[in-house]
Amino acid sequence: MIMHRTFIALALAASLGATGAALAAEGQVQPPPQKWSFSGPFGKFDEAQLQRGFKVYKEVCASCHSMSLVSFRNLAEAGGPGFSVKQVEALAAEYKIKDLDDKGEAIERDGRPADKFPAPFANAKAAAAANGGVAPPDFSTLAKARTYERGFPWWIIDIFSQFQEQGPDYIHALLVGYEDAPQGFTMPPGGHYNKYFPGHVIAMPKPITEGQVTYDDGAPQTLEQYSHDVAAFMAWAAEPHMVARKRLGFQVMIFLLVLSGLLYFTKKKVWSAVH
Repeated sequence: MIMHRTFIALALAASLGATGAALAAEGQVQPPPQKWSFSGPFGKFDEAQLQRGFKVYKEVCASCHSMSLVSFRNLAEAGGPGFSVKQVEALAAEYKIKDLDDKGEAIERDGRPADKFPAPFANAKAAAAANGGVAPPDFSTLAKARTYERGFPWWIIDIFSQFQEQGPDYIHALLVGYEDAPQGFTMPPGGHYNKYFPGHVIAMPKPITEGQVTYDDGAPQTLEQYSHDVAAFMAWAAEPHMVARKRLGFQVMIFLLVLSGLLYFTKKKVWSAVH
């Protein structure tokens, strides 16, 4: 599954022209860095933020964007949004899933926790036809597929700091980057100006505005908050087991340090009589 997601992320990056070199060549403005709870080797996702981000996805983004690699049950797994099993079952039942019965006949049934999130369109061509000729990208790995050049010396520092938040930074910036085109800028039909998008012309109209989604926890209902929350949710969707991976990595490092110490003292003991 991890390798599968990795290959898809790389394919998306290539198909969307999202490599750092491509973005730089197309004159992209570098997204401002954001503070994320999941950054760094000990970072972890904020459950409340993921729940808010999921609400933004469900009420706004899901009408156009699929999330085909995420199952309903992932929402209840450790390190994620923290939904209960009952909540996941109720959520899944809100969706209709196309399936086959025992006779192989096509049916439509209520969703189950094991089901993937259904796509809003029947296929890529239908999605493109409904969105000005361009199919909206799948959300599953988009936070991994989007990146940009941070330049020297940041790329060296990033190796040690484990910086990997280019995708969420870019998604947040994209959502807040819609503005009027500057004077003299030629805007093609159906295009929208976004200062953080490569080339500054994006087919997607501004997807969300202030007060569009009602939060239940009292968080600000602002474009800034919406953008931050849904970007964090997309980071989780791209790597739902990130917290477990970081924990395992830390445990492996501790094991290697202890093993190195044991090997050192074993060597001294074994070869202590040799002069």
